[in-house]
Parts: sequence; structure tokens; C-alpha cells
Amino acid sequence: MLKEFKKFALRGNMIDLAVGIIIGGAFNSIVNSLVNDIIMPLLGVFTKNINFKDWFIALDGLDYATLAEAEEKGAAVVKYGLFLSNILNFVIMAFVVFLIIRWINKLRKPEAPAAPTTKKCPYCYSDIHLDATKCSHCTADVAK
Repeated sequence: MLKEFKKFALRGNMIDLAVGIIIGGAFNSIVNSLVNDIIMPLLGVFTKNINFKDWFIALDGLDYATLAEAEEKGAAVVKYGLFLSNILNFVIMAFVVFLIIRWINKLRKPEAPAAPTTKKCPYCYSDIHLDATKCSHCTADVAK
């Protein structure tokens, strides 16, 4: 059983997955910092520091100044402001990840297409080796 586990754990795919998870965690903290520490404060300037967290509906029918006050008094609340804030954070984060992936893809050099190893027979249109002088399908003579 130990040998089987060792074989499983040391397979290339498992190591690649582990590295991907570790790098993904680090990447997650970078993106969170970018969104929370740079983009959201800039967005706050344009939205006059709207606090979505104080957008709620108290289900007991009473009015509360803040969400903290409503929760302190034990009122059941619908926190639609937090929901909107989470949607906004998701959209911003998704856009930032899109921009980063787009930038990374531009940095990569496109792989050159592999040189062809076959050609088409001019008579039967079958694929034959580049160096073939006779088609293996229709037996026609093919120019090199």
C-alpha cells in the first residue's frame, strides 16, 4: 500500500497540481491585495465612499441606523448591501484576473507550427509521407 501511495503521489500530474495550488494561493493574495488595497479605494473616491454594508432591510419592521445596531438588537436582516458588495468585488476581481491572464498570454511567444511530415496525393487525396514517390493507397506515382 505504501508503494502504491508513493507511486500515486510522485506522478507528474500530482506534483504539477500541488505546484498549481501553491502558486494559485499566492496569486489569490496578490489579486486580493490589488483589488482591496488599490482598486477599491480608488473606486471609493468616485462613489463618495458609499458604504454598501449599511444597506439592509430589518425584517422586524423597525428602523435601525446601522447593520451593527440591528444585529446587536437581534433583528433578522436581509443584507442586500453586502450581497451587492460581494458581486462588485467578484466582477472587479474577475476583470483583474482577465487583464493579468491577457497580459501573460501576450508575453508568451506563440509556438511555431511543426513542419509537415505528410502531403496529399494529387490523385486520391490521401495523406502520404513527404518523401514518398508512390501513393500507398492508389499506387500512383507521386512527384517528390
